Amino acid sequence: MVPARSRYDVVIVGGGHNGLVAAAYLARAGQSVLVLERQRQVGGAAVSARVFAGIDARLSRYSYLVSLLPQSIMDDLGLRFATRRRSVSSYTPVGAGGLLISAEQARTEASFARLTGSDREFLAWQRFYGAIGDMARRVFPTLTQPLPSETELRGIVADPMIWEALFERPLGETIESVFANDIVRGVVLTDALIGTFTHAHDPTLRQNRCFLYHVIGGGTGQWDVPIGGMGALTDALVTAARSAGAQIVTECAVTRIGTDGNTAEVEFPDGKVGARYVLMNAAPYLLAELLGEPLPPKPEGAQLKMNMLLRRLPRLRDTEVDSSEAFAGTFHIGESYGQLNRAYGEAVAGRVPSAPPAEIYCHTLTDPTILAPDLAAQGTHTLTLFGLHTRAELFAADPERAKAEAVKATLAQVDSVLAEPIVDCLATDEHGEPCLEAVTPLELEHEIGLPGGHIFHRDLAFPYLPEEVDPADPAVGWGVSTGHRNIFLCGAGAIRGGGVSGIPGHNAAMAVLDLVQEG
Repeated sequence: MVPARSRYDVVIVGGGHNGLVAAAYLARAGQSVLVLERQRQVGGAAVSARVFAGIDARLSRYSYLVSLLPQSIMDDLGLRFATRRRSVSSYTPVGAGGLLISAEQARTEASFARLTGSDREFLAWQRFYGAIGDMARRVFPTLTQPLPSETELRGIVADPMIWEALFERPLGETIESVFANDIVRGVVLTDALIGTFTHAHDPTLRQNRCFLYHVIGGGTGQWDVPIGGMGALTDALVTAARSAGAQIVTECAVTRIGTDGNTAEVEFPDGKVGARYVLMNAAPYLLAELLGEPLPPKPEGAQLKMNMLLRRLPRLRDTEVDSSEAFAGTFHIGESYGQLNRAYGEAVAGRVPSAPPAEIYCHTLTDPTILAPDLAAQGTHTLTLFGLHTRAELFAADPERAKAEAVKATLAQVDSVLAEPIVDCLATDEHGEPCLEAVTPLELEHEIGLPGGHIFHRDLAFPYLPEEVDPADPAVGWGVSTGHRNIFLCGAGAIRGGGVSGIPGHNAAMAVLDLVQEG
C-alpha cells in the first residue's frame, strides 16, 4: 500500500495502539488521517502472535495486561473489546508457604496472619490501599481531561498525607513507615519498578511516578486480562480507525520529518506526504532523530520478558494454595524489599542480578480463548514473566552471553519457589524445542523500536502541569507538546503516557481538534 493522497490533515507516525486511537478520533471528527507503520503489522507492543512453531497459541507477546484504558475511549470509538478481572490479585511464595491476596477478604487476612504472625500488616494494607483507592477514583478521570496544575491536582487528591507520600517524598519512606514485613514491603514496591530502573529512595521520585500509574487505572488499580489477547484490542482499533476513514499504510518507515510550524512534511523511502499536523506515536528520542535535532539522553529499559507455553502448571511448595490460584494473579519471585534492593545494587554495579526479581502470570487461567481448543482441553497454559533490574546496559558488551546468564539466573529463581523445575513443564514446538522465548531490552528496541528497550519511551511524568507553564496552547494543556506548533506526541512519551491506555492518543487528538476549532 501507498498513501492515497499527497497531503493530509494529520499524519501519524507509528501504528501502535495510541496512534490508532488518535486516528479513530480524528477521522471520526472529519479530519483526513494517514497512519504510517514501519512493520508489517500495526499494534506496536499491543499485539498477539503465534510465538512457537506449529503451536496454535496466540500469546500477548509484549504488553499483556490492561488497567489504564478508560471505558470512555472504548465507548467513544465503539470498540468490540473486553477485559476480565483476575480472581487473584497476587501470590508471593515464601518457603513452604506464601502470601495470597485475593478478592476474598477473610482468606487474604488469614494469609497475612500466617506470614506475619499477627493482623498488623493486613490492617496496615487495608488502610494504605483504601486511601490509594480513594485517590485513584478522583485522579483517574483527569487523565482524559486537560492537565490540571499541581495545585489543582493537589485539591483533587484532597488527602494531604497521600499527596505527600506519593508526590513529594520517596516512596520508600512511606513503605517503611507503614509496613514492617520485608515480603509485604516488596509486594508494594514492585508497582514502582515495572519498566523503571530505580530504587525505593530515589530522590527524583521516578519510583513514585511509576507507582502512581500502576495503582490508579480505572479508578481501582486493577490489572485485567484482555479477552482474546492484546491483539484483540489492536484489531478493534484498526476497525474503528478504518471505518471512520483513516488510511493505514504498513511497511513504511518514516525517515525524516520537517516543519515550519504551520505545515509539515513526512518522508519515507518511496516518497513523502504533507500534513497540517504530525502526531508522533514513538519515543521523543526517535522524534529528535527524524527532525534532525540534538538527541536527548537515550532511554534505558530494564526488563527481561519471557513467554512460555506449558504442558501443565507446575506444582508449588505451598500446599495451602493451588497452582491455578497462584498463577492466576501476579506471582512474585525474588521480590521482597531486601531482594529488590540487592538486585538493583548488582545491576548498578554492572552485573546481571544473581537472583533476578520477576513476576509471572498465566493468561489462560482467566481467558483460554487464545489457545486452540485441543490445547486448552489438554491442560496447556501460557506463562508470561516480567523480570526487573535487567537494564539494557548489561547486554551491551556481549548480548548473547548476558542474555543466557539472565535467563539461567531467572529460571533458577523460578525453580527455587516451585516443587519441580519449570523446564519439566514446558511444552515443545514442532521441532522438539522447549516453548520458551526471552526478550532483552536491546531486542525490544530492535523488534518494536523502543529506544533502549524502555517500555514507557522515557521516564514517566506526574499528571500535572508545573505552575510556571502556560496551558493556553492546547498541546501544552493536553500534555502532548514537543516544542513545535504542529508536531505532537501521541505515544507513551507524552505526559500521562505509558501502559496500554489509549490516553495519549486521545489527548493528542483533542489538542488537534481544539486547534482546528480555533481556526
